Amino acid sequence: MTDLTPQVRLERAKEASRATAALTSDDKTRVLESIAVALEQNAPRIIEANAADIVRGRESGIGESLIDRLRLDEKRVSALAAAVREVAALADPVGRVVGGHRMPNGVSLEQVRVPFGVVGAIYEARPNVTVDIAALALRSGNAVVLRGGSAALESNTVLVAIMREALESAGLTAEAIQTVDDFGRDGAKALMHGRGFIDVLVPRGSAGLIETVVTESTVPVIETGAGVVHIVLDESAPDDWARDIVVNAKVQRPSVCNAVETVLVHRQAAPRLIPLVASALQSEGVAIHGDDIVAGLVSNVIPATEEDWATEYLSLDIAMKVVDSLDDALEHIRRYSTGHTESIISTDSRSIERFLAEVDSAVVMANASTRFTDGGEFGFGAEVGISTQKLHARGPMGLAELTSTKWLARGSGQTRG
Repeated sequence: MTDLTPQVRLERAKEASRATAALTSDDKTRVLESIAVALEQNAPRIIEANAADIVRGRESGIGESLIDRLRLDEKRVSALAAAVREVAALADPVGRVVGGHRMPNGVSLEQVRVPFGVVGAIYEARPNVTVDIAALALRSGNAVVLRGGSAALESNTVLVAIMREALESAGLTAEAIQTVDDFGRDGAKALMHGRGFIDVLVPRGSAGLIETVVTESTVPVIETGAGVVHIVLDESAPDDWARDIVVNAKVQRPSVCNAVETVLVHRQAAPRLIPLVASALQSEGVAIHGDDIVAGLVSNVIPATEEDWATEYLSLDIAMKVVDSLDDALEHIRRYSTGHTESIISTDSRSIERFLAEVDSAVVMANASTRFTDGGEFGFGAEVGISTQKLHARGPMGLAELTSTKWLARGSGQTRG
């Protein structure tokens, strides 16, 4: 890919979107299988490129949580191929009738799902997203333009090249998958200002990245938000549920947006639950940033500051605070939540139902780990991201969220009087 300007890439993607929109469901399955096979066959090539990114990342001090997101080994490359096949096996949303009726004059109306056209994505240090979004875009009949950031430059360059080769081998134009990584910030700017070529833009990454894309773009943006995720331990929370769910939500993979960052503990349950949960967390290497009550019940607690309540750590750190009531917990969440995921651990049905009804986040849970907020776990296959906005899409975004709709009207000579 040696084009002189990112604009050329956008134009070629727009042209290619006509070909992707015309693909049948079987065509899309065949194309995605070609990509999955190509990823498997080129695993050594991918891992070699990724190793160069890892070395450069460590030299630049990007942090272990981002290194974890960046890393591709044989197992993760196999998982990429498996994710592509999972997307290929999903029901094709294009052409699905979502509504309709017959007008009094006899004109028949149908509302059907159609591809957006060209999906743009800007993301950081996540080479898996390169493959996930490309697969979802193709399955939903879209072309895609990717900006994966400098941290994963070598990995993404190889992944895009492999997928483009696979498209050509399957008889589809390689221009359906584009990258503007080699243009740096100019590439990102072209995506954000690509009005008429980019039909929807999805940012994934830090709060700063997302804010930049949302505020600077002249194209429609689906906002995927940072995850200041909360778990509330209610007065009735069972010991084992509280311990196991909090540890899983923090430790299972701390570098992702659905990992819990703040635990709010009802005052009446604090003497019982805080030592239990904190001990389990600390045994897993988690640093606890707690208020005065937490510090009085547990040793080796880092004094929490106002900043801790608003921090997405993405690491083995967690904030812990005692609240006087469910009202106080709800108020804390309203103030500090980013609208991603919140969960309550309780056996009190009234508290549970109130929490589910009043918390205004994309996903609200009771007695379950926040790590379940995921397109794959929800049965959507690979996900584009977790949308924290309220227009068009909210929560884990799968295939249907990469389509729009149009109305088909079939008449027999009717005119409007």
